[in-house]
Amino acid sequence: MVRAPLRAAVVRLRHRPRSTALTGAPHPVTRALGLLAVVVLGAWLGLLIVGSVRTPVGPMDTDMTLRPSLSGGTKINVSPLGALELDSHIAPVRLDVDVDRLDPVRSQALVKHPERLSGLQDEVTSDVVSGTLDLAVRSCVAVVSGATALGLAVYRRPRRALAAGGLALALLAASGVCAYATWNPKSVLEPKFSGLLSSAPSLVGDARSIVTEFDVYQRELARLVTNVTKLYDATSTLPVYRPDPATIRVLHVSDIHLNPAAWHIIGSLVEQYEIDVIIDSGDTMDHGTAAENGFLDPISDLGAPYVWVRGNHDSKVTQAYVKGLRNAHVLDEGSALDVGGLRVAGTGDPQFTPDRSLPAQGKAAERMAGLRLASALRDQEQAGTPVDIAVAHDPNAARETDGTVPLVLAGHVHHRVNTVMKLGTRLKVEGSTGGGGLRAVQNEKPEKVHASVLYLDRSTRRLQAWDEITLGGLGLTTAEVSRHLPEGGPADRSPSPTAPHPPAERFWRSPPHPICF
Repeated sequence: MVRAPLRAAVVRLRHRPRSTALTGAPHPVTRALGLLAVVVLGAWLGLLIVGSVRTPVGPMDTDMTLRPSLSGGTKINVSPLGALELDSHIAPVRLDVDVDRLDPVRSQALVKHPERLSGLQDEVTSDVVSGTLDLAVRSCVAVVSGATALGLAVYRRPRRALAAGGLALALLAASGVCAYATWNPKSVLEPKFSGLLSSAPSLVGDARSIVTEFDVYQRELARLVTNVTKLYDATSTLPVYRPDPATIRVLHVSDIHLNPAAWHIIGSLVEQYEIDVIIDSGDTMDHGTAAENGFLDPISDLGAPYVWVRGNHDSKVTQAYVKGLRNAHVLDEGSALDVGGLRVAGTGDPQFTPDRSLPAQGKAAERMAGLRLASALRDQEQAGTPVDIAVAHDPNAARETDGTVPLVLAGHVHHRVNTVMKLGTRLKVEGSTGGGGLRAVQNEKPEKVHASVLYLDRSTRRLQAWDEITLGGLGLTTAEVSRHLPEGGPADRSPSPTAPHPPAERFWRSPPHPICF
């Protein structure tokens, strides 16, 4: 009677589940995290194995790739120009597009048949959709295969491996839904630029070398300027005029257009010429977006006060950022300031052309801005604080100041203009100190880099002479420094309107030769 209950108790003890603490079996949360890690790693390995999808987009050949990412977005690598990053979507995957070749056959077809350009946008859209769908299908197969294979290798159980593959497919589908829900088609209007963005393989040789060695290239340009000016000062064929050490020296730059090499050149000129004031007549940016603002940071370390007016490619966002930089002074709406022994007044460009939502107002708006600047200059004269130099971005605005100031500076047109207007004001328009920036690749030859050093008498604050510095465009190391004197002599007290372009004095030019890496 007693043995029966005892035997039943022993049987129950034998079949009771063992404690997980005693057997060491993983906790359910730990198992789930382990499975998730296997899925993510397997999916990533699958994407790496599949690689990219080669697809044509219009006249270009591209490679499209999906990459794991914490923030998503799209990165377009355009060799050798650099990269554009777009906040196109928010998802744990990023789309990389490498534009590595312009197909000569398709490009030539567009040149021979320009009527095809009207349908190019639809063609590009269709190509992108087709390439993206192909990439999506391959990526799904790669993700599921990679997660399943790794799951089988880790767990050695087909059921667990299939669960890993199913979870990988679910995660990829969720990422696709997230990307679709957060898709931002306007992101292309505010790209974030990186890299060179200002070269062409046909002009600079090996594009990859230029990108990787761009710091060397910038330093070589700056050193070239220094060497040229030293030789120029040492030669026996200098013009008669030699600037007095007490002369006020102004460096006029313009239209940098996001070319980082410009800062090295400007810094070299400031040091070599002992510049008192730098005046920038605008278009430092290309799109005027907040993403570009960091490009302006070197202004604080150039070694001379930096006076700046807004160009038509510089936004109010750009202007606010410049205003907050140490060493920078922003002029707008006819405002004036005393800097480096001179009184300078200026106005920003009334138009911001990258904003396509606003209709272009053209020359009329520029002239109105110039008239407002001229009125401000007259007010300064009546207040007993006459302005020595006026600054505007567009020459159409600058011309409206004729008769109200001795010298007015401008830019915008990417070439030099030097003329004495009817009422005696000298108009000096500078070329592009950034060599046209990205626009340089649109020309048959590199656009040259321009800057000028103006010498003004410290007592009269009138223009005595000026040096025009010209460098060969991107990838070239030619340099030219030429000194010019006003028509009436160094004082430039009564310029003659009958001689609108002063004769150039002797100049020194370096022998042209391309830079190689």
